[in-house]
Amino acid sequence: MASVNTPVYDRLAELKAFDDTHAGVKGLLDAGVRSVPRIFIAPPEVQASIEHQPEHGAPLQVPIIDLSAVADERTRREAVEQIGRAAESWGFFQVVGPGVPDRVLDEMLVGVRRFNEGNPQEKAALYSRDPARKVRFSSNFDLYQARTANWRDTLFCATAPDPPSPADFPPTCRDIIMEYSKHIAEVGEALFELLSEALGLCPQHLKDMECNKGQVLVCHYYPECPQPELTIGTSRHSDSGFLSVLLQDDVGGLQVLHQNQWVDVPPVAGALVINLGDLMQLITNDRFKSVEHRVLANRDGSRVSVACFFTTHLYSCSSARLYGPMKELLSEDNPPRYRETLASDFTRYYYSKGLSDESALLHFRL
Repeated sequence: MASVNTPVYDRLAELKAFDDTHAGVKGLLDAGVRSVPRIFIAPPEVQASIEHQPEHGAPLQVPIIDLSAVADERTRREAVEQIGRAAESWGFFQVVGPGVPDRVLDEMLVGVRRFNEGNPQEKAALYSRDPARKVRFSSNFDLYQARTANWRDTLFCATAPDPPSPADFPPTCRDIIMEYSKHIAEVGEALFELLSEALGLCPQHLKDMECNKGQVLVCHYYPECPQPELTIGTSRHSDSGFLSVLLQDDVGGLQVLHQNQWVDVPPVAGALVINLGDLMQLITNDRFKSVEHRVLANRDGSRVSVACFFTTHLYSCSSARLYGPMKELLSEDNPPRYRETLASDFTRYYYSKGLSDESALLHFRL
């Protein structure tokens, strides 16, 4: 029994007090916080995995693939094979030569930083947990579901298939968001073609399934952390959609779980990080992998990243399209391992449990 002098920890009240500031994690630092509040403190096993990462021989390296090679028929096949191997063994790879001007990549990162480090009133005006809002700012979408809060703030922009009005985007990064989203849609189109070919299917196959129909930009800002050993930037999780394309700055901190160890995904100039989501693993019947990843907090400066999720769940709210293992990949020796589902139902379940190391795929497995 707690002594009368021991204050009762009311987690819900602390979560609500943080949420009600509409200022995010950056607001805590601006208010003078110099230690990690209790709602952000990670469980002991997570802290242990940050401090003591296993080493097994030579460091593992996430594959790096040159996308500029796909323009030449002679080298396209090799690139397709590389992408297929990476999708099957890692579920993660980096691409160089993606066809996006360096200026656009740089300005996108600068724009997100400018928004987060600028006028707090601009952020507060966009602060919302309403999933119907196509442009919104918040900290931790799963704040009230997760075991602990993550040390990050997020600007969410649903840019396809029905983009919001330009006036809905924050003025500090409006133009570059609109420009960047067009470029990244083209990168996604190319990747879906290459992934289709890697499966032995026609280039249009995944696009015909509308896997590229929806597009969401999730702009993360990870403020410098006074005690990075106690918390985490983004908890261990896999993504829910079909494909994710990530732009990261030069700070680092992204890690992918491979062969039961955390492997750094170091920043590469001009590169984009590609990873496959749960729905891609589902429709390929486990041939392509959706793998867990996380982002570490750091003491030395803030980190910016921009993830583009290709996911149909927003569009599928009015769609009856069912997603299950593709019949072209099935055989007597490779029967379906998942039941069919609406993308919206899959995503609803994924978000209901928040970020965690328990894959949503288990819920849909036969």
